[in-house]
Order: sequence, then structure tokens, then C-alpha cells
Amino acid sequence: MALKFTRLTRPAIRALTPGEKLAEHGIVAARQGNGDLRYTVNIMVDGQRIHRVVGRESEGVTREQAERAIESFRTKAREGRLDLPAGRKNHRTFAEAATEYLQRMEDTGGKNMKEKRRHIPDVLVPFFGKHRADKITSFLVQHYVRDRLKAVKQATVNRELATLSHAFKRMIEWKWLKAEDCPKIEKGDEPRKKIVVLSDEHAAALMKAAVADQDGYLWLFVAFGLNTAMRHSEILRVRYDQIDYDARRIFIPEAKAGEREQPITPALVDMLKRQQAMEPESQEWVFPCRTRRAKLPHRNSMADSFQRAVIRANLLPDKVTPHVMRHTAITRLVRAGVDLPTIQRISGHKTLAMVLRYVHIHGQHIDTAIAAIDNAFADAFTPRLHTPSTPTANQPARVVAIIAANSAA
Repeated sequence: MALKFTRLTRPAIRALTPGEKLAEHGIVAARQGNGDLRYTVNIMVDGQRIHRVVGRESEGVTREQAERAIESFRTKAREGRLDLPAGRKNHRTFAEAATEYLQRMEDTGGKNMKEKRRHIPDVLVPFFGKHRADKITSFLVQHYVRDRLKAVKQATVNRELATLSHAFKRMIEWKWLKAEDCPKIEKGDEPRKKIVVLSDEHAAALMKAAVADQDGYLWLFVAFGLNTAMRHSEILRVRYDQIDYDARRIFIPEAKAGEREQPITPALVDMLKRQQAMEPESQEWVFPCRTRRAKLPHRNSMADSFQRAVIRANLLPDKVTPHVMRHTAITRLVRAGVDLPTIQRISGHKTLAMVLRYVHIHGQHIDTAIAAIDNAFADAFTPRLHTPSTPTANQPARVVAIIAANSAA
């Protein structure tokens, strides 16, 4: 139905003097100082304010064109509602989607929740919150990175981008947005942290401390870490029905590089057999949850128990984390001369480039290798330096020749 105007009529528009304006139905007509008339629209569409300049009377713009502009905005909004997720009357803003994402992660025992609880409300929602989740572009993400780098280091920004990326992946999985609407998120280069590796003595001390801890599963967790090079979360998700004792393999259905068969040592096989024999027959998980109220059927983290063992072993808790056991196991493989593709299969890294980080330039295996080409050439050459007896200021001393010792003899 056509709009009816009582204030923004043609006679009223013509009667406007410079500086005066009239507004009705979201259309604003304002007489400028030079006598020209400017039309703008200011309306709410699907909860978003749209404020646009339509044009000037001198450019041929009329009130009818402003009306058509408003109808165009509303038509596009209706078209945008055609692909709304089921049960939604409008598209989620990032603030809405991120808040719901965080709650779902809490309810399902998501990983790295401490960081997610900090990143989402503190930095991501304040920047992206008012935008529609399906309209966040790669350019907007780059703008976010540029602004954040003024206040924090690249490593911090990368952790925030990891949270943002994971949130978008889950939104796609939950059908909140389409894959093609997900922005490209690229992390910046950051200095590699020094890889901390436990010595044999420190590893033994850590194991002894874990055995003495009140957590009855900590010793097995440490044994896993030092005997498999598995990640913290991978260890805690192991079920007894995934272990093949005869083949000494554990099937890992979920890992960063996809599912894999994880080799384990004979020592760990014996430990697992003894542990399973002490568990009830109905016990499914190697590291079961502590209470029935837990959100997951298995442990979500062993960080607190592990830190107690680190302190008891007189190690540095800010340096020795559960991941250090993975570093230690992989480094031992490298020092034992195991080829990199085999190490990659054991460690579960996506690429060989990640494994190469563990080939330390100061490692004992490097010293052993370089010794194979050690040629001292003792007494093979004797340098003879010939210089004038009294060099002048304009004629500095210089090397005239290096003569082989046998030739001089």
C-alpha cells in the first residue's frame, strides 16, 4: 500500500527554507544553504539502523525515489530472511552467536575454556558483536588484527584468532551459517618458544612424584605421556576397547591430523593391563570422570594434578607442563636416530615440518653425526707469513703465500 504523507508533502517541501528539514516515514528532506534539497532515509530493518543519503534535487532525486530506496532495503532484508536457520526470525549477531557458542562449549566440556571465557567477552564481542555472524568478512578480521597488535603481541592475537576460528567452525557445524560465509582467518608469524625437554633424571623424578600423588590416575597419565608422545587431550580420551595389547596399538578416532593408530611401548602395555585388571568390568575409559555429575564420561584435564607432581619433583611449574612430556618423547626418538616419517607417525603431527622443530642443533645426535666428517688434517699445512721487515705507513703487512710443509722441506 502506498505511503500517505501529511507533513512531507510537495507544497511543504517546496516551502522549506535553507537549514529547515521535514521527516516522515523514515524519509528526511533538508534544504541546504545553497538552496538545493537533499533526501536521506533513516529506518530500522531487522533490528539494524539504516541511514543513507539518497541524493539531491539538483541530481534529479525526488521523494518517490526515497520511497523506492526504503522498499529496496526492506526487500533485501526479506530475501536475507529466506535462508534463516530453522526457528529463527532474524539472523544472529556475532554477540548472540558467540554467547550461545560459549554456553554450548561449557555444557559439553569444551577444551581451553579458560581462554575462551576471556577472549569472547573481553575482546571478540566488543569488536565483532554488532555485526551479523554471517556478514563478518576477512577484511574485518584483518582490521581487528591490526588494532589488537597496537596493544598486545602477535602470539596473543593468534590465540584470540584460534578462538574466533573455532567459534565459526562450530557455527557452520550447527547450521547457524554457511561455510562460504565464514571469513578467512590467518594467524601471523610468531617467535617459536624454546622446546623444554626433561632429562632422564627429571623424568624419573616426575614419575616418582606422580606415583606419590593423591590422584590415583596421575602415574598412568605420566606413563602415557613419556611412552607415547600423545597429546594431553588424546590421552584422556582413550578407552580400553580401543587398545590392542597384542599389536601394541591404540586407535585414536579424533586427533588434529585425523584418526590414527598410535604405537605404544611394551612397558605401557604392561601398565595398562595391570590397571585394567584392577578396574570394574564395566569401566570403559582409562581415565574416567571423578563424579557422576561431570559433563564428560572421562577426565577433561590433569593439569592440576600434574602441577602438584612437578612441584614435588622440584621442577619448575611454569616450564614443565603436560605437553613437555610429548616434547621429551619426540626428542628421544630424534636422538635415537629414528627417521622423521616414522616419528611423524608416532607423534601424529600433520607435517614433517612440525617434526623438524625437534631436531635441535645442540642435540647429542647432531654432535654424533658431525663427528662422522671430522677431518683435522694435522700437520698437513704450515702457513708462512712474509712481510717486509720495516713496513711503511703506505705499505701495511700482508700475507704473501701459504706454502705446503712438504714442499718447503
